[in-house]
Amino acid sequence: MLKIVLINIENYLRKVLIDINNFSGIIIAMINTDLLTAALLEQRETFLTRSRGVSREIVPTLAKMLKAPQVIVITGLRRVGKSTLLAQIADAYLEDSFYFVNFEDERLLNFQADDFDLLQETLISLFGEKKTFLLDEIQNVPEWERFVRRLHDQGYKFIVTGSNASLLSQELGTRLTGRSIRVELFPFSFREFLQFRKIVPPNLTHLTAKQKGQLRKQAREYLLIGGIPDALKYPELNWHKTLYDDVLYRDIAARYKLDNTRSLQELAFYLCSNTASSISFNKLKDWLKLGSGNTVKNYITYLENSWLFATINKYAHSVKEQQIAAKKIYGIDTGLLKSVGFAFSENKGRLLENAVFLRLRRNQQKIFYYKTAENYEVDFFLPEQKTFVQAAWQLNSPAVLERELRALSSAVREQPQAKSCVIVTENIKQIYQWDKLHIQVVPLYEWLL
Repeated sequence: MLKIVLINIENYLRKVLIDINNFSGIIIAMINTDLLTAALLEQRETFLTRSRGVSREIVPTLAKMLKAPQVIVITGLRRVGKSTLLAQIADAYLEDSFYFVNFEDERLLNFQADDFDLLQETLISLFGEKKTFLLDEIQNVPEWERFVRRLHDQGYKFIVTGSNASLLSQELGTRLTGRSIRVELFPFSFREFLQFRKIVPPNLTHLTAKQKGQLRKQAREYLLIGGIPDALKYPELNWHKTLYDDVLYRDIAARYKLDNTRSLQELAFYLCSNTASSISFNKLKDWLKLGSGNTVKNYITYLENSWLFATINKYAHSVKEQQIAAKKIYGIDTGLLKSVGFAFSENKGRLLENAVFLRLRRNQQKIFYYKTAENYEVDFFLPEQKTFVQAAWQLNSPAVLERELRALSSAVREQPQAKSCVIVTENIKQIYQWDKLHIQVVPLYEWLL
């Protein structure tokens, strides 16, 4: 009899435990729904009332993309203004017909792909039926592309942003092949930098001496300060270092589960201090005391995917030769390089070359450096535009001038189809005839505008 009673008690307790677990699950689900609701309401209010800041030059070019059916994917460095760009897009083209979700919100830290149905349900209950989703920092959600693909096939429009080029490329290449358009957002251009400072660029064809002096001053400051919005808004705060550390430790070390963060830090510091220079994976491997050149290659890939740096290859007809030759490294922002790198301000020529690269990179994907058979180097070659571009801080000595002109001449002899040769300097505007070449020398401010 006692045994039967004990068995019944045991069964009863087991049932109670099951009921408690089920009830706990309901409570947790209710808490998650309430948290999600609060987050979405607060996010929308913040999004609608946030400062629109500087009008980004890219906004008008997005009009046609918004009419196309593809998913628009906006990528770029952390804190470069992607959320503000979404707000400007909404103001210009979407009126009130959109949802906004920011996945950097710590309340959505554990958001998973299976939660997207709950997200959609909650958005509809709060804001009604809308056909456009603005999803900020989407790379924080594993397998986000499954939800986007499903609703995209149902006729919904998506504009998503992310700070990791590799993750987005992998995800776009699996379930969204042919269904997406990629847009890159950079720090402020020089024109946007002037707009931030409330300076209207004058007509470049009729510049007075005063206007030239003012533009020259602004261009020099643009090199030293850069174009990262928060760094410009709050110059008294060390935004560059904060951003740099966030990228290294949150976007790279944590995401790729790196144990040797010191080597990553030393490599990034070296690259900041030696931008516009050639790099060798094997030499960097020896310097960092890493076991393999592939480790260095991987680290640099991580730094590129997180938008801190970009590399370009030597121009060659053989892809193999392009891959094995040394690469040149450039930073995403000259102000960040100067703030983080070692004594960088002493070499303004490298800052200028980096700024020239960024101006090219905004509009071009295929950028190379050129090395001639005579061992002369031209900083940039654009094969599709058939253009050579050289960067030099000054041409104030015959030896420097001859070196730059001779390098361009040697390159054009090897690439006779080249149509244009340009030298960008700090302040010189002139045309040189050299070895039957028509070489245009332009000041940095004119090149950037």
